[in-house]
Amino acid sequence: MIQALYRWLLLAFALLGAQFVAAQQLNVPGKLVAETESPAPGSSVTLAFLFEPEPGWHGYWENPGDAGLGLQLEWKLPAGVTAGKPRFPVPKPLLIGGLMNHVYDEPHAILVDLEISSDVAVGTRLPVSVAGNWLGCTDTICVPQQGSFEIRMVLGDGKIGPEQRRQFDQWRAAIPVPLDRPARYAIKGNSYSLAIPYPATAPLDRPYFFALTTNSIRYAAPQKAWRSGNWLVITTEAQADAGPIEGLLRIGDGQGLLIRTAAGAIPQGGDRIETLGADDERAPTGPDLPALPLLLLGALLGGLLLNLMPCVFPILGLKALALAKAGGDEREARRDALAYSAGVIVSCLALGGIILSLRAAGEEVGWAFQLQEPAVVFGLLVLMVLITANLLGLFELPGFGLGGALTQKSGVSGSFWTGVLAAMVATPCTGPFMAAAMGAAILVPTLEAMALFASLGLGIALPFLLIAYVPQLRAMLPKPGPWLGRFRQLMAVPIGLTALALLWLLWRLAGDGGLWIGSLAIGATLALVFAYRAIQARLPYALMHLLLACVALIAGGAYLLPESGNAVDKPNVAFPGTEPFDGARLAELRAQGVPVFLYFTADWCVTCKVNEAAAINREETTRLFKAKGVKVMIGDFTRRDAAIARFLAAHGRSGVPLYLYYPVKREAEELPQILTPDIIRQQVDR
Repeated sequence: MIQALYRWLLLAFALLGAQFVAAQQLNVPGKLVAETESPAPGSSVTLAFLFEPEPGWHGYWENPGDAGLGLQLEWKLPAGVTAGKPRFPVPKPLLIGGLMNHVYDEPHAILVDLEISSDVAVGTRLPVSVAGNWLGCTDTICVPQQGSFEIRMVLGDGKIGPEQRRQFDQWRAAIPVPLDRPARYAIKGNSYSLAIPYPATAPLDRPYFFALTTNSIRYAAPQKAWRSGNWLVITTEAQADAGPIEGLLRIGDGQGLLIRTAAGAIPQGGDRIETLGADDERAPTGPDLPALPLLLLGALLGGLLLNLMPCVFPILGLKALALAKAGGDEREARRDALAYSAGVIVSCLALGGIILSLRAAGEEVGWAFQLQEPAVVFGLLVLMVLITANLLGLFELPGFGLGGALTQKSGVSGSFWTGVLAAMVATPCTGPFMAAAMGAAILVPTLEAMALFASLGLGIALPFLLIAYVPQLRAMLPKPGPWLGRFRQLMAVPIGLTALALLWLLWRLAGDGGLWIGSLAIGATLALVFAYRAIQARLPYALMHLLLACVALIAGGAYLLPESGNAVDKPNVAFPGTEPFDGARLAELRAQGVPVFLYFTADWCVTCKVNEAAAINREETTRLFKAKGVKVMIGDFTRRDAAIARFLAAHGRSGVPLYLYYPVKREAEELPQILTPDIIRQQVDR
């Protein structure tokens, strides 16, 4: 018995020891060497931090890009010795999940010069120690690396051995040299152009520009290059804070130039040349996409299921009126269903075309771009107030098909515009099947993308087409009668609530100024309604006057709205220490071994808000995350955010919601778009 217990204890200690050794293993190991250990007084000595990444692992340049962490040093130097700035060799671009990384995946040396005062006497011992922290990553995980380095030098004659000189000369040759003249830059729209002085006869192999200045260019954007005489021109995508920039130009394998820029003219024309980033063999082109027939089916099913999502309910009320009005009349039902379907499909195609055009122009927009614009929300607010007043009987709106004699055989134009409104209000929400299809729509060729948008619209309209063309379903509809008037007034409730939700969204987008302008617009719209009601019988073309007045109201209000940057701060959520989405911070948390729950939401996404109330901002979820040490990170897509749009696109999504859980040292796991506390608990407990 004792011998068996002894064997089990030995086995347990062996396993613990193996785990400890694995935890301490460096995947990007480093060491420190000096060019000479007997530097002379008043001279400088070069130190080299040598790193040799294991196969499949990489370290980072001083600006790591969208994610990662460069070498961090903390020196302990003797009196009379100062350390210069680290000098890095030329990195490689590595695109992972839509995030650009500036990396080293081969052995490399980072050089630091130590300056020694002439006041230090020969024979003085110079113990140098430095603590280093860096990050070692694969394409899927990151592990923090650290080391304590020591060099013991004695001040002497400064002699350097031939082997050390040869080795350090090789390492110095890999360090980029400063360009003797400034380059030029110019910004046009969201395009950033660099003109770099470079002789037409000088060799150049797949150039690439690594920005050292942050927040000026988008790291993951493709780079295009031309040679125009004695200039090398590179264009890429600018960020909001674009301006003068410093960086590193790769001109060949392991060779580079350090450049700084000043505003100036960019040469036109020239010969196009191949750049490194877009064609790098390690740079994935994007998420794997299903075949087009499966995507079309997903868009169709997604549109069909979208009718069950809470964001579509108010619009279903409008369509329910048209169906009730048609009663069992086959001809009327089919005509209205086709008109409604046409409105939905045309709107989906129009929205899709605008998205593709904006993205082609360099804008980072998603499927919900229309509700990220305060002016669009303001226009929808006025429209919803008009529809609410119409449903309550405050005025009749001929041609829209909602008011007037509901039992009359009319309203084709109303059904079409109801379909348009359904697409405008409903499509920002995403549901099962639809999310993947709409995410693919921004990646596939234009014709295929437009087919996906049309399939989505067909899916939204499909229930009403089935009712119109399947007699058994149509027979289940109630017959028109006096009850329609009461039903019409009842439908004013969800539309009125939608108007209030739009007013709240306007406040979130444009701050207190948006709230005041929206509130005044509601009052002005109702005043126009009562004025129209009073004069419609006496004034010819009274309806035209009402519509023109509403158009003027929308245009004037949209002009006066504050910019979305004046929006109010987000309220606190249930989780202490919640952080806004940041790609670099996410990589840092994962490197530290912290599990992360990352979710993307928006104030205009009803599904998002339902999930937050029902599953995320709940006491049991808060206790679970606290017990498991889960960090919560939120991506708020209420307003345009290029970083979030890129992240969503990299994960095959074009809109919210998106829920991701990052376990320790494992790939992200996507949660369903309809959440419960049990779903979150099961995911975290796996």
